[in-house]
Amino acid sequence: MEAGIVGLPNVGKSTLFNALTAAGIASENYPFCTIEPNVGIVPVPDERLEIIQSFIKTQKVIPAVLQLVDIAGIVRGASEGEGLGNKFLSHIREVDAIVHVVRCFADSDVIHVDGSVDPIRDIETIDTELMLADLQTVESSKDRAAKSARSGDKEAKARVELLEQCYAVLSAGKPVRSMSFPDPETEKRARGLGLITAKKVLYLANVDEDNLTGEGELVAKVRARAAEEEGEVVPVCARLEAELIELDAADRQEMLESVGLTEPALHTFARSAYKLLGLQSYFTAGEKEVRAWTIPIGATAPQAAGVIHSDFERGFIRSETYSVADLEQLHSEKAIRDAGKMRVEGKQYVMKDGDVCHFLFNV
Repeated sequence: MEAGIVGLPNVGKSTLFNALTAAGIASENYPFCTIEPNVGIVPVPDERLEIIQSFIKTQKVIPAVLQLVDIAGIVRGASEGEGLGNKFLSHIREVDAIVHVVRCFADSDVIHVDGSVDPIRDIETIDTELMLADLQTVESSKDRAAKSARSGDKEAKARVELLEQCYAVLSAGKPVRSMSFPDPETEKRARGLGLITAKKVLYLANVDEDNLTGEGELVAKVRARAAEEEGEVVPVCARLEAELIELDAADRQEMLESVGLTEPALHTFARSAYKLLGLQSYFTAGEKEVRAWTIPIGATAPQAAGVIHSDFERGFIRSETYSVADLEQLHSEKAIRDAGKMRVEGKQYVMKDGDVCHFLFNV
């Protein structure tokens, strides 16, 4: 699953991307420093991995990950080709969710493309460009679907009706994600339209070192805006996080304590992004590795097994499953089995977040 970082030029996107992925990409103080989208892997911190490892000795521990794409700054008029225009809008269209970085600090040494700091104006600039791009997509798609609908194609008729609804919402200055759909089939059809503003958004409020918890007025405005969309805001100081990533574990912890934090803010971001995408983790554990695997919420046991290998899903027989809490209480898989807490689950089982599984299959 992939999330794309967007925002105006010079709001701290690339600095945050560097800190998240330790990719070392350019993050200079001028617009359009990022030209091609950079892709990085972001680990999702999960203390349950350490708990499992404490009872099941293993050679390595592998966390769940997100793929993050740093997309160049979008400016006013991007939908009409301003800045680097539609080239970057196409990059956003390909991701599963949007991480919108908003500048919430004042610093005369860091240029703002509009000359002043106003997070709501910045959000509206980006939203307007994305909605205008979607309007163009909807108009062209509606014309094609209408031709098919005239021949009696039922799916095309349903598509035309949906596109007209999307057009009305976008024309009113609202994103497609604000719409509600009457049934799963319509929702699936809407996802197939490839509209940018249908994607969920997580706001990253880039704050300064004096406001690490995001209690200031600027972040409050972003929170109010996000609440209207049932969204979430994570305050992050890009400058601090970039410094933390350069330190070893002991020095990092000392620096965190000195500023009153218990963990890097980017850990909160990674978990929030994971949640935004509707994902959860299950675990496999053995002598070679303890590993977190990423699955959508609602995935069945065979679908979860298929994340490891397609053969596991195709030949799925059953899973042997227990919880991390069981392991904490009983200290070993043998004790879990002896206590009757090793559950045997079949093809209809819906996975729970934090399940520890052994899959049996035959192909």
